[in-house]
Amino acid sequence: MGIIGVGAMGEALLRGLLAAGWDKAEVSLCVRRPERRDEIAASTGCVAALKPAEAVKGRDVIVVAVKPRDVPTVLEQLAGELSDDQIVLSLAAGVRTETYESGLGPLPVVRAMPNTPALVRKGVTGVAAGKHATEEHLALANAVLGAVGSVRVMDEALLDAVTAVSGTGPAYVFLLAEALTEAAMREGLPRDVAENFVHETIRGAGHLLTDTPKSPAQLRYEVTSPGGTTAAAMHVLEERGFRALVEDAVRAAALRATELGGSG
Repeated sequence: MGIIGVGAMGEALLRGLLAAGWDKAEVSLCVRRPERRDEIAASTGCVAALKPAEAVKGRDVIVVAVKPRDVPTVLEQLAGELSDDQIVLSLAAGVRTETYESGLGPLPVVRAMPNTPALVRKGVTGVAAGKHATEEHLALANAVLGAVGSVRVMDEALLDAVTAVSGTGPAYVFLLAEALTEAAMREGLPRDVAENFVHETIRGAGHLLTDTPKSPAQLRYEVTSPGGTTAAAMHVLEERGFRALVEDAVRAAALRATELGGSG
């Protein structure tokens, strides 16, 4: 595999793959700055280049993990460098498969939207096939991304929504953790105690969601006793428009993903 762009998402995928047992010799990297090249090579042992063409030679899968606005430049640098037995796996938010096909020709392209929990092999990724990608290419993309979490194949039209929900979703959870920690400290808990309780509470709630067949509504109902502390908290959240706020946030993220795709 050659990974072009080793920012937050590219590095999360890289480190997740290495943790999953990939050999460092199986992965080559491309970054923009010499200091970043030296840093990532020292910390991972993977070969890093400054030119995309150097990172894609002899690689079966070419991962494009740059910012959406940088995709056109990468495509210019890769034009004529790839063959149809290589697959392009795009992680750039909002950028459509047709953008790659227009810039690179009739090559197999799979668009994916993973998230940063891939770093700890708990990622979740939606993938969609481009015009020239076959079931075999999708299976290859699934094998790569499945090493760092779960993968679901879907229509490309749904990927902006996936970006807004799971791609951006960890930030929603982290913001909630920040807010809960600060609230706990205002109630008198020391920071280390507050962080521990908040982090473990989120971890435990996540396991209840994924490890039991119960719906979020059922789980919330079970912890909400009539007239109790949770009911008092839920009343405030509902009264202040918590659901509408989340819907608006997700909508804003989805619209931005669409805008980024248009600029790519």
